[in-house]
Amino acid sequence: MSRTRSPLLLIVALLAPAIAGLVVFRLYPIGLAVSDSFFNMVRGRQVFVGLDNYLSLIADSTFWKSLQVTLWFNLLINPIQIALSLGLALLYVQKFRGVGFYRFLFLIPIGVSLPVAVIIWRIMLSQDGLVNGLIGMAGIPAQPWLTSEGLALYSIIAIATWKGISYWMIFIIGGLQNISTEIYEAARLDGASAWQRLWHITIPLLRPTLLFVLVADVSINFLLFAPIFMLTQGGPADSTNVLMYEAYKSGFIFGDMGRAMAIIVVVVLILLVIVGLQFRLLNGKQGAR
Repeated sequence: MSRTRSPLLLIVALLAPAIAGLVVFRLYPIGLAVSDSFFNMVRGRQVFVGLDNYLSLIADSTFWKSLQVTLWFNLLINPIQIALSLGLALLYVQKFRGVGFYRFLFLIPIGVSLPVAVIIWRIMLSQDGLVNGLIGMAGIPAQPWLTSEGLALYSIIAIATWKGISYWMIFIIGGLQNISTEIYEAARLDGASAWQRLWHITIPLLRPTLLFVLVADVSINFLLFAPIFMLTQGGPADSTNVLMYEAYKSGFIFGDMGRAMAIIVVVVLILLVIVGLQFRLLNGKQGAR
């Protein structure tokens, strides 16, 4: 009996820190957000209001605009990041002259913290910054990258993509290195082209890795906050006002924590639905094979 219990106790002891971290830093905040979304502050005390905060969101045009911006942002950035990460990872594992410099170049974003990266890009995208200087050499007039309603969101996408692709590239490289070279050699002997090897060998065998990257990428981008807070504050004209920034405004600028928590709960529910669909679709395709 004691021998049976010893491995179990060891497993529990090893998992305890991870479980504690999950509960304290993930489950507890979500539970607190759900609980607080049913309350409002009235004359300095919390009053239970039931579903009023959620019902008010339904009639709130600002919330719907924020939801639209969030969905559009994610619809664009996630395929871009994953496609670029996959392409760069495929180049990373190749052997060609100058590959060492290439590997160093594309791993630089990982070593730069997010606040520092945002400050660098703010300087580069300013009216007299490097980016406008470069396009000016091609005869293109300077652009208001962060102050234009039509450009601000796409500038945020560019910054977040630059910061994220190297990180996701590392996971994909790990997946590529787990694919046996013998499979590629056999395909070459059978006359398969580079495109056929990519489509029929690399992509299918990378499916678990790509599923993880896709889920993690969507989760991070749905919760994106720092670049918007530091660069645009949701503007101009709410063109970059994603749900997380709208929740921040509600809670910390306007003091409406009930509304802020309701928005966060909506974000979590949307994420759960999207991640569930991703697992269902990708695992379904894998099973069909």
